[in-house]
Amino acid sequence: MSYILESLRVMLGGAPRKPQPGDIPIEIKTIYKDKREEGLTKEDLLAAEEAHRGTGRHHRWLWRRWTTLVIVNILFVISYHFDVQLVEGALTASRVLGFHMADLNSALQVMLAYKHVVLNLVIGTSTVFVLWLLLGGRTFCSWVCPYHLVAEWAEHIHLWLAKKKIVKDHALNRRIRVVLYVLFALLALVSGYTVFETVSPTGILSRALIYGPGIALVWVGVLLLIEIFYSRRAWCRYMCPIGLTYGAVGLFSPVRVKYNVEACHHEGDCRKVCMVPHVLDVTIRGRALAMNTDIGSDCTRCGLCVDICPTHSLNFEVKGLSKFL
Repeated sequence: MSYILESLRVMLGGAPRKPQPGDIPIEIKTIYKDKREEGLTKEDLLAAEEAHRGTGRHHRWLWRRWTTLVIVNILFVISYHFDVQLVEGALTASRVLGFHMADLNSALQVMLAYKHVVLNLVIGTSTVFVLWLLLGGRTFCSWVCPYHLVAEWAEHIHLWLAKKKIVKDHALNRRIRVVLYVLFALLALVSGYTVFETVSPTGILSRALIYGPGIALVWVGVLLLIEIFYSRRAWCRYMCPIGLTYGAVGLFSPVRVKYNVEACHHEGDCRKVCMVPHVLDVTIRGRALAMNTDIGSDCTRCGLCVDICPTHSLNFEVKGLSKFL
């Protein structure tokens, strides 16, 4: 229950709690003390990182994720253009091998706008809810959403420009997406129109891939420019209501990233690559309250932190089962 409450609080924009010295168990304090006295030197860490890169495992989850994301979206394109009817519709609403599927956020918008619930919508949202409940909520963001992929590429440009000191990242308030979630829900209810779907880069890109480009892609371009030149991953990190919806589903998901404090040497590379670094606050020295900690539900399960960690202190796990590779 504490995991659910803390995840929900952080997901809604709260800052991760900083434990008081008296809150930290003695076994964790002993581990921190031993690391200070006998821990890896900077040279040792660099050697460990180099050895990790040499194994070829430092991009393992990245390539799995990109491959899955491309295949899922290409299936929509192929099915439409060749009329094979395997996957019909777009990410916001589709039918896969006859099973109705509806994005939870889009379905809410439709129900609020039209004040009516149809059976196919109930079936579609139920199917999607169970799917992402099992797979991990915001897994949708990093493993399926087409905007996530192009934003990830834009992020590389931002980081390159930042390294050259041409741009600087501006952090925004994470409560913005809560405000936008409520705002778009009210707009749908009052206007009778699914306003969010006209500005959602996920829906825009999905429809553009399947049915062809339209003027709405200009908005996607504007978002990418903001992320390149002003705020790193601004839409996904601070604004997207879809992420909030699937984060709530992920509260109860068995698929999580687990952190082991004993294996960690707190070099911080995991937080540097993370799209939502607040979920990895526990990896900061002095923040862990248990030997093993489940990373919060706002985590997108992208695997970048798992890939980059040279000491394997972060791993995917299915709750109740051993870690999987």
